Amino acid sequence: MPAFDMPKTYDPAASERRIYDWWERSGFFKPEIAPADAEPFVISIPPPNITGELHLGHAMFVSLEDLMIRYKRMRGYAALWVPGYDHAGIATQLQVEKMLAKEGIRRQDIGREEFLRRTWAWKEKYGDHIVRQLRRLGASCDWERMRFTLDDGLSRAVREAFVRLYRMGLIYRGEYLINWSPGLQTAVSDLEVEYSEENATLYYFKYPIAGADLEDGPGKGYIPVATTRPETILGDTAVAVHPDDERYRHLIGATCLVPMLKRPIPVIHDTYVDIAFGTGALKITPGHDPNDFIIGQRHGLPIVSMLDKDAKVSTNGGPYAGMDRFACRKKLWADMAAAGLTIKTEPYRTQVPRSQRGGEIVEPMLSTQWFVKMKPMALMGLEAVRSGRIKIIPERFTKVYYNWLENIRDWCISRQLWWGHRIPAWHCADCKGMTVAQEDPTRCEHCGSLKITQDDDVLDTWFSSGLWPFSTLGWPDDTADLRRFYPTTVMETAYDILFFWVARMIMQGLVFTNDVPFETIYLHGLVRDDQGRKMSKTTGNVLDPIAVLDGAQPEELGDYVRAQYPDGLQPMGADALRFTLLTGTTAGTDMNLSLQRVEGNRNFTNKIWNAVRFVLSQLTDDGRRTTNDTQHALRNTQYALPDRWILSRLSATISDATRLMDGFQYGEAGRQVYEFFWNEFCDWYLEISKIVLYRGDDAAKAATRATLMKVLDESLRLLHPFIPFVTEETWGYLKQAAGDATWPAGLIVAPWPQETSAVSGDLDGLRVARDLAAEADMGLLMDLVRGIRNTRSEYNVEPAKRIPAFIAAGDRLALLQDQAETLCTLARLDPAQLILAAELPAPAQALTLVAGSVTAYLPLSGLIDLAAERARLGKEVAEAEAQISRSQGLLSGSFAQRAPAVVVQRERDKLAELAARAEKLHARLTDLG
Repeated sequence: MPAFDMPKTYDPAASERRIYDWWERSGFFKPEIAPADAEPFVISIPPPNITGELHLGHAMFVSLEDLMIRYKRMRGYAALWVPGYDHAGIATQLQVEKMLAKEGIRRQDIGREEFLRRTWAWKEKYGDHIVRQLRRLGASCDWERMRFTLDDGLSRAVREAFVRLYRMGLIYRGEYLINWSPGLQTAVSDLEVEYSEENATLYYFKYPIAGADLEDGPGKGYIPVATTRPETILGDTAVAVHPDDERYRHLIGATCLVPMLKRPIPVIHDTYVDIAFGTGALKITPGHDPNDFIIGQRHGLPIVSMLDKDAKVSTNGGPYAGMDRFACRKKLWADMAAAGLTIKTEPYRTQVPRSQRGGEIVEPMLSTQWFVKMKPMALMGLEAVRSGRIKIIPERFTKVYYNWLENIRDWCISRQLWWGHRIPAWHCADCKGMTVAQEDPTRCEHCGSLKITQDDDVLDTWFSSGLWPFSTLGWPDDTADLRRFYPTTVMETAYDILFFWVARMIMQGLVFTNDVPFETIYLHGLVRDDQGRKMSKTTGNVLDPIAVLDGAQPEELGDYVRAQYPDGLQPMGADALRFTLLTGTTAGTDMNLSLQRVEGNRNFTNKIWNAVRFVLSQLTDDGRRTTNDTQHALRNTQYALPDRWILSRLSATISDATRLMDGFQYGEAGRQVYEFFWNEFCDWYLEISKIVLYRGDDAAKAATRATLMKVLDESLRLLHPFIPFVTEETWGYLKQAAGDATWPAGLIVAPWPQETSAVSGDLDGLRVARDLAAEADMGLLMDLVRGIRNTRSEYNVEPAKRIPAFIAAGDRLALLQDQAETLCTLARLDPAQLILAAELPAPAQALTLVAGSVTAYLPLSGLIDLAAERARLGKEVAEAEAQISRSQGLLSGSFAQRAPAVVVQRERDKLAELAARAEKLHARLTDLG
């Protein structure tokens, strides 16, 4: 056998790791493989958390970004995909605290320095796990440029950014109402709070008016107020009414008494109050509600914090001090009821704020924190997109981006954690001044005192992530990478972090580099299960991408997945998952992932393997390699219609795929290449090629072999960005078979196919071109074959049986005469009973098929036993008419009045189907004479 003989089946498990290691060893992932003057194409990977396990969201962005990088690499760009991972402040600290808890200790027991030592040790042990998983999907990152958000270079960048913003007056420290997570014991940003509509209770109660009697009623003895959080009554500092509300206007300036505490507070007026909502009066708690905080500032109200950091009542809560917030709610309401201060309660649906990370209800709480003034930066971010310097795909997210930046609030960047970038600010014990510096100071810059201590807080993880596109390239230093590869080209990520991350990168990039950080934002959707549900462990529908790649036992699957695959998952390989993700959605649209589709695309990889294996088996005559021999023959060969047709269709596919890829329509590009390869090349051309390869002359064989090799070569190049492993493996066999040293070292660095205007050249120089005449001729032939095949199927003709045909070809007679062998082979016609003529009379008892200007007649006697078929159809007609009679009798009797409407309608639908079937059977009988 030839040396390039392939194994019978493709084994992803045996190939993928080997191929990936070869790519990396060969340096193919580095941009330096392109010419020195090549245009850069750069993507900064959305850094996964070091705590992370690979999920389908990761698989989606890896597949998309790797596709972009591989495509541009093949187009000759200096393609750089910068990898890295994020220190994930809250998530990582939680993991280490859980580890300590198993030892029976808390982080406070061992102190900050020891806790950080253990966290770094944890990172070294587990931090690379997700990076190894990304490699399994084929991520062709330049791993020698790997970055970590807490490495020395990025830590220096973070300090530089903080100090610059501070000196620009954009960072300040102050008391402000923040979102406090009692479970995480830290502030969380507005974007880290998720609101869910939940059942709650609306509590109506009486706010006593000082010096009046409750018995005097509403507006005289008390003001009726409603709240969903009665425990915050303990922090009230005013009752607000609308200045135009006739019910309460006379009470403006009066004094109310906080229930149970009897602390005096004023009645104020504010147009924020909605007269028509609830009782028309609001309790104002500036220390625990963001809207109340603004009202309090407007009116100069004091701020009373009635909860501590553990969400327990503070000393300001009087007799309720030390109680859990929800226990206090019950106790306070019971005490108010006993005091005659309650009115009623009623069910209520409301938006409840929960920590995205911890899940518990967050509390608005007054705290001293660090903030970034966002409005000046937001104006820069808005201008960058409005001016067209940055394009958002899909465009509909542009409006969402504008809306967020136009209504932006200051960003709380401090977190009460130990793991992260510690804020570079030092407080002086003597002068109370603050020193902010890039390097650790030894003394206070204001008074020179040595008694300085660094701020305990760390920065929000998103602060360092916002510097990612340029800090990973060496900023703040003027590095060669920063000069060559910044701004980056595309930021590809999920739409749900457009504000968390993307907008902040734009703003910080503009501030620190005076340039946009990237030219295009490509947003992908979320991956859901096959019913459109969010994947969760509770639902049991979570799919581990590695399980899809390598297979999984039943006990390793969630309940929902296990119900579909009780015997476990068979390995499907990275290519099948990638192709499913890439072709199953469009930009910004959620995807419902079906494992059946992944299985279908595993079959596609097998189809590719089998097609290449077949072609390689046909490059020999009697075991003798003939590819070199064909080159001389090809120079004087006239390509046959099928050759010219498939080359033309390849040319069209190249043109369409390139246009779609350049237009970010990756899914459609993949689908079109798939359709070409499977439906046109495999289903049609491969079958036609067998006619020539098995029975043709040397020149025809040479043309067919050259065409097969060229179409396979170009098709594998088109498919490579989508399914890199099987294409690289099979292309390697093609290269070996071609025996040409000029072929590129690997498919990963092979040029992307180009469309040309003519068909010319030999086996290795054959060019791809459009031939619309060949497409039209072959289209007619294919339509004719399809029509005959459909008729054979309808009449249950045995697949092996050859049938007669009379074809009136009109002006296409020469075409059909030339392609008679192809027509007979594909449609299973009997060559001895094929009549081709320009004009033919319609024979009796024959079926008529029309394809363009061609009319084909298929004699029924050649298809079936006429007598047996008449008998069979007559029996079916009798059965159908009997069922029709029964159904009509049912509907004309009492059934129609007594049975449920849905049952009656079902019977009417059944009758209509029976009538249609009977009509069709009668028509068939008529055709049979």
